[in-house]
Amino acid sequence: MEKQGHKVDFGHLDVEALAGKIRSFEGVSRKRPIADIAAIFESVSDMYGDCVVDFGDDAAAIDIGGGDVILFAADGIWGRLIEKSPWWAGFTSVLANVNDIVAMGGKPLAMVDVVSSSRCEDFAEIFSGMAEGVKKFGVPVVGGHTHPEGTASLSVAIIGIAKKDELIRSDTASPGDVVIFAADMDGRTGPNSPYSFESLSFKDPATIRKMYEAPQQIAKQRLATAGKDISNPGVIGTLGMLIETSRVGAAVDLTKIPLPDVDVSFERWLLMHPGTGFVLTAQPKNASECIRILKSGGIEAAVVGEIKKERTLDIFAGKNTATVFDFEEEGITGICKK
Repeated sequence: MEKQGHKVDFGHLDVEALAGKIRSFEGVSRKRPIADIAAIFESVSDMYGDCVVDFGDDAAAIDIGGGDVILFAADGIWGRLIEKSPWWAGFTSVLANVNDIVAMGGKPLAMVDVVSSSRCEDFAEIFSGMAEGVKKFGVPVVGGHTHPEGTASLSVAIIGIAKKDELIRSDTASPGDVVIFAADMDGRTGPNSPYSFESLSFKDPATIRKMYEAPQQIAKQRLATAGKDISNPGVIGTLGMLIETSRVGAAVDLTKIPLPDVDVSFERWLLMHPGTGFVLTAQPKNASECIRILKSGGIEAAVVGEIKKERTLDIFAGKNTATVFDFEEEGITGICKK
């Protein structure tokens, strides 16, 4: 089959229209309340003494001494996904949380959940999906809480561990770094959401765990300057959150973005949430080794752009260019750390 990337007519791509669709995408706009939430906790910020990383990253990092940090994260699953496929929602809740820990170079340890539903069959499906996730990733669910009433909802929290000086953070990208997009391309468009790329349910646990060792190796060798799990905002939107937090900008060459060999439009791919996907930044001298490690784990990766001082996220294809976000004028999460 011909590669999907060869089908994109970049010469006639309306880059300005594409930038507008990314900017207005629901996966991006639903991140905007984060800044207001973080601001509420500013009044108690003096309680955060051992917190190395807090709002704005994939997980919080709590210093526990001895050069180690506990990573702590939580994810809630979209209600519409629970309604359509409770099993898949359960599986995705494990996937999303494991991704948050691994994206920071950490080792996931355990999860707890909070599940609500007035339908017994939803409980069974949700927990069956979670159990399959535990089997695939090797990270146990060790407890939680159930509400046998009300609208179906699902949230999961996870803890992991990492070395403090090996953390891959979101707020540490610098001008001159290159941008690397990485994703598992062996998959299909999600059966339960037009914006998901499903690549894990059919893989065996050994293959998945090898894949998830790659970011940990990059962290151990300190090859990345920053990184983030690609989530609901898609690849460009996720990069936007990273550079916003780092108080920098980026320019992305759309023709360099790795594409899956499936029937999906280029625009849709940029908005999709891959099952396994990361945005990394690295010094140019370390980019090839990052890519080698990712590919050895089964993750396709490529340098697609660079970090710049000017706080805009620009995309281009040949001479056609557009600004997706101008962080001097607007934000995604509104969280800036540097």
